[in-house]
Amino acid sequence: MQIIESSEKYDVCIVGSGAGGGMAAHELTKAGLNVLMLEAGDWFDSEDFAMFTWPYETPRRGGPTDRQPFGEFDACFGGWDIEGEPYTTTADTDFSWFRGRMLGGRTNHWGRISLRFGPDDFRAKSVDGRGDDWPISYEEISPYYDKVDRLIGVFGTNEGIPNEPGGIFLDPPEPRCYEHLIKNACEDMDIPIIPSRLSILTEAINDRAPCHYCGQCNRSCATHSNFSSPSVLLPPALETGNLKIINNAMVREVTYSDGKATGVSYVNKEDGKEYKVKARTVVLAASACESARLLLNSKSRDFPNGLANSSGVVGKYLMDSTGTSVAGLIPQLMNSPAHNEDGVGGGHLYIPWWKDNSKLDFARGYHVELWGGRGMPSYGFMGGIHGYNDMFQDRPKGRGGYGKQLKEDYRRYYGSVVGLSGRGESIAYEDNYCEIDPNVVDEWGIPVLRFNYEWSDQEYNQVKHMQETFREIIDEMGGETFGDMPGKEDGYGITEPGQIIHEVGTTRMGDDPQKSVLNKHCQAHDVDNLFVVDGGSFVSQPHKNPTWTILALSMRASEYITDQMSKRNI
Repeated sequence: MQIIESSEKYDVCIVGSGAGGGMAAHELTKAGLNVLMLEAGDWFDSEDFAMFTWPYETPRRGGPTDRQPFGEFDACFGGWDIEGEPYTTTADTDFSWFRGRMLGGRTNHWGRISLRFGPDDFRAKSVDGRGDDWPISYEEISPYYDKVDRLIGVFGTNEGIPNEPGGIFLDPPEPRCYEHLIKNACEDMDIPIIPSRLSILTEAINDRAPCHYCGQCNRSCATHSNFSSPSVLLPPALETGNLKIINNAMVREVTYSDGKATGVSYVNKEDGKEYKVKARTVVLAASACESARLLLNSKSRDFPNGLANSSGVVGKYLMDSTGTSVAGLIPQLMNSPAHNEDGVGGGHLYIPWWKDNSKLDFARGYHVELWGGRGMPSYGFMGGIHGYNDMFQDRPKGRGGYGKQLKEDYRRYYGSVVGLSGRGESIAYEDNYCEIDPNVVDEWGIPVLRFNYEWSDQEYNQVKHMQETFREIIDEMGGETFGDMPGKEDGYGITEPGQIIHEVGTTRMGDDPQKSVLNKHCQAHDVDNLFVVDGGSFVSQPHKNPTWTILALSMRASEYITDQMSKRNI
């Protein structure tokens, strides 16, 4: 195949436009560097989507499509299965890999839950002997968390809870009715429940308007009040005049010569031709698994097992959050009058980890996300109502159906279901990994990933604790839980690895080049002008959602890149 080479040499080439790539572009262009960004998906403008579309305006009423598995109003194009982009698993492995193929990647999808890792999260091995410690401390990354808070905006409260550091918060919104009921029950059970920490503006900052409480954050935000990379980070980077973005660029490999990364080769998905671009520094931010795939596919005489992989660690120590959910019917919320439930597109309260692990049969912890309320009816509205329309009333269970009874049931039960979802920490294991499948390529001839992953008893016992606790909370509220508790044979209801979409850890950082891929600046030990600024650098995956830490680490790495390039060290 003819390869079309660009004559221009950029200061930096960034692969990926999500949280890590967007922050790197923001910081590096601000520093005056000439930056090229390659994105595998199409352009996206959050001002031109479905934020104000009524469900009745479309025949699907918001139902899912092939490229929008969370519904046609969900602002993330991609999904678990993308035509032409397969992945495989080893025998007995169930793993799901969600990819966002659009400008901003998965920052267009996430729940905006913006939790800092705590001091113990960076020294987890020193605390309980499992996994490894990070080569950096909370004190080293804390200034960058502060800068991210000020730049992007996050609401919450400083509570002084151990290992749950506060931040520079905007005022949080008031709890909704159902959240007050959960809070009352939790307080009776000595379970802490506090305002959520979400990157959604409750006051104007940095020329962005506050949230107007339409509650549709998953549809992208036309007023730029919540965080996504195309909405917050890329516009100011483009305004510097130092950023060029090429969309539909499916990167094949990082090119290399004489100890240095020299650029990137990619397939243009529109014309099918292969291109090569040159850069003084290459920054990978394609997502933990995609960046590992690029390195493993970048083979040379110096690195026959993949670029920057002399340690053999690329692809290993893959992690995802554990998860499970429990829902129930709360009689106090039945037949409730119409009331104000305005708010952001997410819970206004959450439960941070509160237990002492020395008294439990699993390590590490989890947090709890709340859901419920009177959301906008659309596709799937009150699905499964036939399964509970005999609860708390003296009549036989109905069958859903249609007509007067169905309408009465909708009015009776609307807003009376609440749910609790746990997100927990899994331990990093070398045997959980992704690798190149030697027998399968994608639509563009690029070898694909093969996953090997297994939960351990640590994760199963943790999820068992979630199930038991959530059921106790609903019982304390006077409600009735849907379904029996799943048993050990069903993994206590644990989600399949990858389904929480928090995969991290495939290019971990460390001080020892023989046991890690990156140093504490997200710089490859083997190739000093190569950096990885997505979740691949994570040494552990605390129960806190990873995006805020990806942003802070990318900002920190970008500062280091700027310094080293100015000194001609790279």
